[in-house]
Amino acid sequence: MLSSTADHLFWMARYTERAENTARMLDVRIQYALMPQTALGAEQGWRALLRISELEAAFNAKHAAVTQKDVIDFMVRDPDNPSSIANCLTEARENARAVRCTLTTEVWETLNTTWIELGQHLTADLHERNPGMFFEWVKHRSHQSRGATLGTMLQDNAFNFIRLGTFLERADNTARILDVKFLVANTFESGALPEFYYLASLLSSVSALEVYRKVYHDVITPARVAELLMVQANMPRSLVACMAAVVTNLSEIRNDVSQDTERLAGKLHAELQFSRIDEILKQGLHGYLTHFLACVDELGNRISCDFLVPAESAELGIPYTHVAAKFPEYLQETPGNEGKTDPIHQSSSFCLPLMAAKIHRNLASENTCVKGIPISAEYA
Repeated sequence: MLSSTADHLFWMARYTERAENTARMLDVRIQYALMPQTALGAEQGWRALLRISELEAAFNAKHAAVTQKDVIDFMVRDPDNPSSIANCLTEARENARAVRCTLTTEVWETLNTTWIELGQHLTADLHERNPGMFFEWVKHRSHQSRGATLGTMLQDNAFNFIRLGTFLERADNTARILDVKFLVANTFESGALPEFYYLASLLSSVSALEVYRKVYHDVITPARVAELLMVQANMPRSLVACMAAVVTNLSEIRNDVSQDTERLAGKLHAELQFSRIDEILKQGLHGYLTHFLACVDELGNRISCDFLVPAESAELGIPYTHVAAKFPEYLQETPGNEGKTDPIHQSSSFCLPLMAAKIHRNLASENTCVKGIPISAEYA
């Protein structure tokens, strides 16, 4: 499979999963906002939502105050927010269109219909008139896309790259929700009613409230919530379940240079699989999740470099990093992560070759020369 095809499939899945995760968090936050709380508490809740996606700085640059209406609009349709639901679903469709011949008709039509209906819903301001209905629609379309993929696609490399993108994005999102929301949960009195509602909303954001009741048959406690979402292998959105799927899909697409990538994924999975939640909490949940997120970022880097983007075109003898250096406007640096870039989301520092390859493809589509050497579309 061409690396460009794998790249489109991988990011198609990540964009779709990210749109669903954003819809989940917004939906639960709106429901929690109906509970009695102070104005300061409401503002802190919306700020926590922005921090999960590391979008607080970008939001503050455009808005003087944090309000429910502004946060929803920013995370649903703001064109300057690359991780907004509208941008994610649009990019998912564009990536799918680029590899239309690789997808089944059912998968393509699902993603294309989602994009068409998205425009209709945004024109009708459905996310303002009935946000709950809009977020349910986003989740439903994501489920349909995933179902069409599982039910109609040949389980070959294309299928594995789609699944790899889905589970890597899901692991990142679950870890961020746990990290940010547990910092807030620690401010509540243990066993108090506000803590119960807050933890219930956390579980609902990852469709785990009913699963929790099945597994524990008891009151909701922070330790059990962490256990369910981190080391419970039967929970579909738990960290250990996501990493198990990443390991499985990596093993299906392995190549001559992916051994270290598989080793890192296997190590992350093993740490979760054989850890006890009391050991993790004793070590410090925030520190553990910070380390996990850093490893997920590195894993994304390695996947990009091993499968999605050749580190160097041997035929041309031009490193992709050299091409990227000629186009600094394509690069976005996140404060504190200088030198790292992310094409769609400031919270994930994907490697420089990923952006360079996108530039490389743009140049190839225009039959452009770099340093006087024509870039063949074969490498696009």
